[in-house]
Amino acid sequence: MEFREDKAIYLQIADCILDNILSKSWRTGDRIPSVREMAISIEVNPNTVMRTYTYLQDKGIIFNKRGIGYFVSENAYELAKNIKKEEFIKKQMPVFFRNMEMLNISFSELRKLYEEFKNKDAGEENENYQ
Repeated sequence: MEFREDKAIYLQIADCILDNILSKSWRTGDRIPSVREMAISIEVNPNTVMRTYTYLQDKGIIFNKRGIGYFVSENAYELAKNIKKEEFIKKQMPVFFRNMEMLNISFSELRKLYEEFKNKDAGEENENYQ
């Protein structure tokens, strides 16, 4: 995992875990890597991973079964979606709208670009299933 300097490492690890939940790679009840396994795989201090797991546990995304490990919570998908959506709206959309304004991109032009993106994405998904 490559880390950026603009965000705390434990939050970047949390983003990765949220992405796994949102992409349905990790589902309700799935065991996630232990603190030690995760720390080794992404080459960070176990204390950093523990901070991530505590943060996600506090948000209700994961839960701990003492002596067994951490697991994806029942409503983790919805909670993860809400966290990512709120972050997107607060941090990325203002930059996006500022760029739209500076580049004079209209909402109708944006809609057309979005439809092209969706169609392209759907075409790629169909290719992956053939």
